[in-house]
Amino acid sequence: MYYDFFAGGSEDQHTLRENTEAFQRITLRPRILVDVSKIDMSTTILGYKTSAPIMIAPTSMHKLAHPEGEILTAKAAAACNVIMGLSFTSTCTIEEVASSCNAVRFFQLYMYKKREISALMVKRAEINGFKAILLTVDTPKLGRREADLKNKMIAPQLKNFEGLLSTEVDDSEGSNLEAFSSRSLDSSFSWKSITKLPILIKGVLTREDAIKAVEIGVEGIIVSNHGARQLDYVPATINALEEVVLAVQGRIPVLFDGGIRRGTDVIKALALGAQAVMIGRPIVYGLAAKGEYGVKRVIEMLKDELELAGCPTLNDITRNHVRMQD
Repeated sequence: MYYDFFAGGSEDQHTLRENTEAFQRITLRPRILVDVSKIDMSTTILGYKTSAPIMIAPTSMHKLAHPEGEILTAKAAAACNVIMGLSFTSTCTIEEVASSCNAVRFFQLYMYKKREISALMVKRAEINGFKAILLTVDTPKLGRREADLKNKMIAPQLKNFEGLLSTEVDDSEGSNLEAFSSRSLDSSFSWKSITKLPILIKGVLTREDAIKAVEIGVEGIIVSNHGARQLDYVPATINALEEVVLAVQGRIPVLFDGGIRRGTDVIKALALGAQAVMIGRPIVYGLAAKGEYGVKRVIEMLKDELELAGCPTLNDITRNHVRMQD
């Protein structure tokens, strides 16, 4: 049941397959006789130094993968010097993760019908040293994840919401996660209700929304289709990336989320204009297999493969390094 929760997508899972298969239709155009005796893939994201353009995406409920959950994920991020995104629906509290290590952390936010709950979560994140808000905007309602419905997926009580909100709901028709989300998520949330807090908008797939995000003054955009867990038959994120990058025209950073499985995938996303990529499912699988060590190995493997690009720095990875299939 929990594997299906992490691995599955929505409805026919067409976009889930496309998120990874679309990368296979992009070929690399490497340059030869480049001096790569010294390679430095470090960068800065919102001013924070990181060892590579790789971030941990905010994914839900890590204790379903390992008993110590997000605490171990955060420790791995700190050990690898990469930024961690903590999910709004994490199974460890904001305070537990913050006190576990010195990783640079961003906090993911959903807008709930009870706006005071979302506001409180932002306040707690700020007090506990989180550096940015990842406002997820592609979930007015939870996507139809049929494996979770079939399995009658049971979500655990979330400690972040103790005394504020219960996840105990009537789930006789399917997963209690879907029932909880239907009751809690604010489907009226729109561009007009975004606050002026320093935020990155997560869930942008089109030129129009990218331009709108720039106009309202957000600090960054994350091109994402929610791991293909929301609306099926939307584009693979790698196919939407360049449209967003061209619309933004360098005015704010564009990050990428969805389908990264290899260092070559990271190269392709960077060549198409992403400043950094987020890693979701592979992190969870590493956590399930080997705990903190497993998460570190996932990050290290991607970093090692990234160095095979034949580029001494990230600035050397350009649009000329990839060819899109006609």
